[in-house]
Amino acid sequence: MIRTVAGFDFAPILPFWLLGLLAVVAALALGPALWRRARGVTWRALGFGLLLLALANPRLVQETRETRPDIALLVVDRSDSARVANRAEQIEAARAALEARAAKLPELELRVVEVPEGGNQGTRLFAAADRALADIPRARLAGVIALSDGQVHDVPATSPIAAPFHVLLPGRPGETDRRLRVIEAPGFGIVGKEVELRVAIDDLGVTNPGGVARLTIRRDGAPPRSENVPLGREHRIAVPIERGGSSVIELAAEPRPGEVSEANNRAVITVMGVRDRLRVLLVSGEPHAGERTWRRLLKADPGVDLVHFTILRPPEKDDLTPLNELALIAFPVRELFQTKLREFDLIVFDRFANRGILPPIYLRNIADYVRNGGALLLSVGPEFGGPASLAATPLGAVLPARPSATSGQSAVADGAYRPRVTALGARHPVTEGLPGANTAEGQEPRWGRWYRSLRAEPRAGALVMEAGGGQPLLLLDRVGEGRVALLLSDHIWLWARGHDGGGPQAELLRRAAHWLMREPELEEEDLTARIEAGRLRIDRRSLEPGPLPPLTVTAPDGSQRQVPLAPGPGGHASASLAVEQPGVWQAGDGRRTAFAAAAIANPPEFADLRADPERLRPIIVATSGGAQWLGGGALPELRRVLPGRDAAGAGWLGLRRNGDHTVTGIAALPLLPPWLALPFLLGVVLLAWRREGR
Repeated sequence: MIRTVAGFDFAPILPFWLLGLLAVVAALALGPALWRRARGVTWRALGFGLLLLALANPRLVQETRETRPDIALLVVDRSDSARVANRAEQIEAARAALEARAAKLPELELRVVEVPEGGNQGTRLFAAADRALADIPRARLAGVIALSDGQVHDVPATSPIAAPFHVLLPGRPGETDRRLRVIEAPGFGIVGKEVELRVAIDDLGVTNPGGVARLTIRRDGAPPRSENVPLGREHRIAVPIERGGSSVIELAAEPRPGEVSEANNRAVITVMGVRDRLRVLLVSGEPHAGERTWRRLLKADPGVDLVHFTILRPPEKDDLTPLNELALIAFPVRELFQTKLREFDLIVFDRFANRGILPPIYLRNIADYVRNGGALLLSVGPEFGGPASLAATPLGAVLPARPSATSGQSAVADGAYRPRVTALGARHPVTEGLPGANTAEGQEPRWGRWYRSLRAEPRAGALVMEAGGGQPLLLLDRVGEGRVALLLSDHIWLWARGHDGGGPQAELLRRAAHWLMREPELEEEDLTARIEAGRLRIDRRSLEPGPLPPLTVTAPDGSQRQVPLAPGPGGHASASLAVEQPGVWQAGDGRRTAFAAAAIANPPEFADLRADPERLRPIIVATSGGAQWLGGGALPELRRVLPGRDAAGAGWLGLRRNGDHTVTGIAALPLLPPWLALPFLLGVVLLAWRREGR
């Protein structure tokens, strides 16, 4: 808008300080005349004044101004807490109404900035406002209006806004909210022991909080249990860790009547179950070149307690030397295989032959140990095909293969070969993706050769590696509640020595041992789920060839959907979908079920879901702004106010009128030019002379 403004101005011929000095001299010259009350003193004073006025050069100035509209900033909160209940609808309706009203006010421009969800950073309202204010000149800022629930987490100590700051809050004053706080939750727990959770339930906005609230606890979809928790006080919960891997624990506090939302009444905790130090018993039947391979592997793992015995003198070599004269330690058969057998997590027999060292009763104990959940690994050599083979003992009932010797052919097969991963082994987690393995049909492995294997007849389990001629080499089997691995060669130590290029000896044996001890990541039939970057990612591992059936995914609110699996390398298939709700997500195929915990995206904001202006009160007071509620249905009126005047009142909010402008033209007219000032001055001097001469 173009305006013309007129006014008076001075363009002095002499500096103002010199004009002031001349005025003092004139006053001194007039002083005696005034004292004597001489004639003509008035005309003399008028002459001095006219002279000083002419030297000051008064002008009539006319400016042409282009006024610039003021700018108001509307900050709209789009965080999660601003969407509970019907707050989003109230905020959107208020935004539309404010934009319509601002459009009717002259010389006002309304800019809108939205505050996105800030994740764990909370609501960064002032950060968003600062970015928008960087493009607005301070001389044109009329004010800031925030449509927010007041849950703001970047309120500065001093106001960065040099204009009125107003807040319009959805809802009504006096809201209440119940929240569940997790004070402490361990991320890991020892399998077979308990972890302790520390929680509290608070009632916010209640005058006299007290009493108890019901807390429901559910782990991995199991039937829930409930406890009474005193309000406002810390409560401890003991949760047993029964298996390795992640356990999802869901806590839910019963709702409070009339509370704002139940979104913060729940909490989801993931506890990773880990095993304590694993106890492994390694029994070497005789000294041989590969004996140290097992010892070094197991001793290198800091989580393993290894007990290792090597049979140096079998019973048939007894020369009746008294025990007190022997340097050897007697093999503690009864202590190991009867008294303390259940204390071991894994038993490894390395080239062990039944030469009367273990009576049948102890071998039956080992077989029962496996059936009841134990783990057994056998690495066999030529002794497995002879009369002292463990396959011919009560332990043979749990072995997945028996030696097969035919007439004219020994059970021991000598000759160079490269171990191959079978088609089933390419899908099994123990042998899947081994470095150097044959990955395609007809492809030769890239690792070193072995020179001996045992001919055997598989009876059960999964054949994951084979020797020359398709003979079985590594079999893995589940027996009852336990697991058994049988390696039909004693030449794996060649890989450890780097012979013929070596091979992944340590990785293969580590995987086999961990599979035997039920490490969750090595389960061959498994379903896992996790939350990453706002998406539910599901991985299905199976030994079954062909496409897998779709999964049923259950959201925290109970809704279900069918999700197909996309096949991947090896025995994997996967699926992914967006996570819209916090809580426990469940995926299942009818036989297996996996759980994943989706935490609340913005924990600081959900700590208190009440709409409350107190966090913003210092900024409101510092800028003379106001806070009003939208729950009543009436939107405050917008008014333009002058700087320094009240900017808020009952039913209205003020936006400052700055009057900022740009001068586009100036016209100046001297009021006392020299050609006019000189005659006037001479006339006044003449009149003064005539008056004084009478």
